[in-house]
Amino acid sequence: MKLTGVELLRVRMPLVAPFRTSFGTQAERELLLLRAVTSEGEGWGECGAMVDPLYSSEYVDGVEHVLRTFLVPALLAAGDLTANKVAPLLAKFKGHRMAKGALEMAVLDAELRAHGVSFGTALGSTKDSVPCGVSVGIMDTIPKLLDVVAGYLDDGYVRIKLKIEPGWDVEPVRAVRERFGDILLQVDANTAYTLSDVPQLQRLDPFELLLIEQPLEEEDVLGHAELAKHIRTPICLDESVVSARSAADAIKLGACRIVNIKPSRVGGYLEARRVHDVCAAHGIPVWCGGMIETGLGRAANVALASLPGFTLPGDTSASDRFYRTDITEPFVLEAGRLPVPSGPGLGVTPIPERLAEVTTAKAWLAA
Repeated sequence: MKLTGVELLRVRMPLVAPFRTSFGTQAERELLLLRAVTSEGEGWGECGAMVDPLYSSEYVDGVEHVLRTFLVPALLAAGDLTANKVAPLLAKFKGHRMAKGALEMAVLDAELRAHGVSFGTALGSTKDSVPCGVSVGIMDTIPKLLDVVAGYLDDGYVRIKLKIEPGWDVEPVRAVRERFGDILLQVDANTAYTLSDVPQLQRLDPFELLLIEQPLEEEDVLGHAELAKHIRTPICLDESVVSARSAADAIKLGACRIVNIKPSRVGGYLEARRVHDVCAAHGIPVWCGGMIETGLGRAANVALASLPGFTLPGDTSASDRFYRTDITEPFVLEAGRLPVPSGPGLGVTPIPERLAEVTTAKAWLAA
């Protein structure tokens, strides 16, 4: 097929409640969507970058610039195109994995829709639904935290993840464990600690957590390997894993026992599948992380999470975890699980009226 044009859509969606992590608080989600128009139909992509370069070096304005200036023109000039050709065609442009991943997602969606194949089938799905966890932000007080966790457990979520930072770690974990007992519980530091915090991180060991996610800076893989010698809680890498190669290196160094796969972070769903395969070959369990996606990204994440190596519940929560109204038909939790879309491509499309309500800018790129 041939790519004939790409529409970039800036959208802004209010969250049901502010979401605080160690790198800041979000009250709304502003992101970039892509609609790829090809000779065989169209497909949708979603970029995980945030407005500010806090989670990663990429940010929405930068993503839009690199797409307009380099990435989209390269694919428009490529002639015959498939999703598997996107990464090689864009390899000369260094970095910008989130931008590349969003573009590849849109091309892959168009290709699969044209052939009547679902995302899950194309990636290697082995399940028709996936178990879901939920990510709980840093709260003002422990009583408020306990109320929020209780609500998510009542909703049916099978795993709770607590965001932590220095000063908000041991006591909230203790309170949740004492209140709710033997639930599946893990924590996410988003790079907030250093090796000097080993004594504090050791204090989390008695709570039998599933894992501690990305305690140190993303480039400090050796530091994670050293930390692993001093704590019993399994270390899970997130920001440090940007490709299948980096996952293999981290595993070889002993820097992690679990990996969180975020497709946007590693450059797309095809590379995410390769990360999955590398981890599976080394006996490393994986789970699917989230970037507060719309229904488009959520559909693709649920499909990815249905691969066999995803043995831990991911952050593939229901639409109403973050949004009162999604731009697609909402994903609804049923008995702690979400269904894997079975329709062609993503299996979902934006509802035009809802998309129009949250779209703040558009741009059309064509040859």
